[in-house]
Amino acid sequence: MADPGPTIQIPRWIQLVGLPVLLVLAFLLASTLGHVLFLFLTASVIAFMLNPLVRDLTRLKVPRALSVMVVYAIFAATVVALLIAIGVVAFDQARSAAERMDDYVTDVDSATGQTAAEKDIDGLQLWFDDHGLERIQVREQITEWIDSLGTGEISGYVQDGIEFAQGAALSVVLLLFSAILIVVISIYMLLDMPRLERSIDARFPPQGGPPLTQQIESALWGYVKGQAILSTVIGTSAGVGMWILGKTGLVEGADEYALLFGLWTAFIEVIPYIGPWLSAVPPVIYALIVDPTGVIWVGLLFLFIYQVEGHIVVPNVMASALRLHPLLVIFGLLAGGELYGIAGVLIALPTMAGLRAVWGFFRPRIRLERWDRGSPDIPVEVELEPPQAESPRAASRSG
Repeated sequence: MADPGPTIQIPRWIQLVGLPVLLVLAFLLASTLGHVLFLFLTASVIAFMLNPLVRDLTRLKVPRALSVMVVYAIFAATVVALLIAIGVVAFDQARSAAERMDDYVTDVDSATGQTAAEKDIDGLQLWFDDHGLERIQVREQITEWIDSLGTGEISGYVQDGIEFAQGAALSVVLLLFSAILIVVISIYMLLDMPRLERSIDARFPPQGGPPLTQQIESALWGYVKGQAILSTVIGTSAGVGMWILGKTGLVEGADEYALLFGLWTAFIEVIPYIGPWLSAVPPVIYALIVDPTGVIWVGLLFLFIYQVEGHIVVPNVMASALRLHPLLVIFGLLAGGELYGIAGVLIALPTMAGLRAVWGFFRPRIRLERWDRGSPDIPVEVELEPPQAESPRAASRSG
């Protein structure tokens, strides 16, 4: 094994006092400067991900500042193009689905004089009656609820909608401002990355292995590749599954919106653990409105996808990407969600991947003073030994 080079000696008193204090200070820092810390963490993740591309351009004799601008322009253009492409498809299919739902509750069948929604309500009422639940009158309760909506209540709903729109507009402005700050911070980090690399390499030489910054970059790109494979597999499975349900008539019209459901599933898959469950919400709502009996098939489809993901896809894809214990992953997700909400959940895993690379680099360079041995720095050492039994001859002499 190669010599790790300079090491960091941590005596026992620092282990006992300094490390707990450091953890408390880190928690207080994350609590008081939460938004600022989140901006710098996000910018760091972006900077370390783009740095390999910038490094490749600089090897072609392109100035680093120009390389940063070119790489960032390509990165921004790619993100915008993906968002536009996904947004166009999602908007078209969402509008088509909304029109289909509107027809469900408004179009009257000339033969029966009822809408499809009224037919389903009557069918649901018949099911209640057949199972001894005659007290539940679905149509009457819905009619009473609509009639109970007085002018004051409608005005209240309108006011709530206006307040929600105002809050959403403010959130969008703050989001754009935060995005601009993240871009600026990450650009400065990319420009100063060579100085950071030289500083770390001077104090902690790689000793035959890759430098610390390149290890962080590899860890982040491993996570990104694993997440991309995971989203592609799960999104494709959901889209194909909904297409099959639609073509077989189990969920009417689901095949027309299979692409929309697949894109939604792939997008929401970036949220670990809860993403697969959230991905089933729009298909279930669609099936509940258009074809209530199809909810069972949609639920079975996504339950099957979730089981395959948890037992086959994730262990084989993300295990090699993160190389973290599942308990650490869960802790990181909970901590990120507690500190920064959904955004914290999204940034938790790449941050932990980078921290694992940092720990892997410094682990052979850290020496912890052992607690089961005496320290040469302590002038007096007391070693306790069990008393030995006195021999009979020695006892007779002393007597």
